[in-house]
Amino acid sequence: MTETPFGVGDRITLKKKHPCGGAEWQIYRIGAEIRMICMTCEHRMKMSRKDAERRTVSRIKGTGDSKYEMTADPAGDEQDSAS
Repeated sequence: MTETPFGVGDRITLKKKHPCGGAEWQIYRIGAEIRMICMTCEHRMKMSRKDAERRTVSRIKGTGDSKYEMTADPAGDEQDSAS
C-alpha cells in the first residue's frame, strides 16, 4: 500500500473550481478520507484519498501551523470547565 502524498496544512488545487470560484483548498484532517476547506469561502468538504489524488493538479507543502487544523471537535461539543 502506498502512502498518501498529502499532509495536514498542505494547500492543493483541484481540477474543477468550487461554485464560489475558488480552486485552492487546504487540508485540515487526514483519515480514511481527506477533509479540506475552501480558501475562498471556507466551505468544508471531505473526499476519499483516491479521488483527492486523482483530482489534484498541484500541491504546496504546508508548514504545520494552519489556522484550520482541528484541535477540538468541529461540532462545538467542547465543555466549558469554568462553570
